[in-house]
Amino acid sequence: MVAKATQRTHRGDIMSPETRSRVMSRIRGQDTGPERLVELMLKDLGVDFATHVRSLPGRPDFVLVEYSLCIFVDGDFWHGYRFKHWRLKLSEAWDKKIAKNIRRDAQNRRLLRSAGWQVLRIWEHQVKKSPSSCKTRIKKRIVQGLPYGEKPGNIDTAANPAGSIEVIFE
Repeated sequence: MVAKATQRTHRGDIMSPETRSRVMSRIRGQDTGPERLVELMLKDLGVDFATHVRSLPGRPDFVLVEYSLCIFVDGDFWHGYRFKHWRLKLSEAWDKKIAKNIRRDAQNRRLLRSAGWQVLRIWEHQVKKSPSSCKTRIKKRIVQGLPYGEKPGNIDTAANPAGSIEVIFE
């Protein structure tokens, strides 16, 4: 029987603060490689979409209003893919940051679903490993998508304490 590690194995940053700052400043929040690949898939499928709609919870990477579909293309590290397997390798500060991201993502997905949106999460490694299977998943969700009225995915303020959400395209 193999004992699981329960102690943090993080030994401090191997980079100087200046180098770490330079590395971190180059990390993109949007228009990442995986996002650009998904955008090409959506264009290939011939669907209309908006990107990074600020008026929706979590600011989905892609919103297909016609199908009431929100797509998130999430980075494995920042959004905690299989987090429980590597969380002890992080400092406590990073552990808290990623855990908070995971909780926020779950809350945003719940809000969107309660508002009538379909939510599709595609992980960075999935786009890199098998773009064709990601495209198939998108196609399946498009087929499932039922068009809503003039205002797809609006939240009923009486039923949802988060308030009303309107889709506003900038």
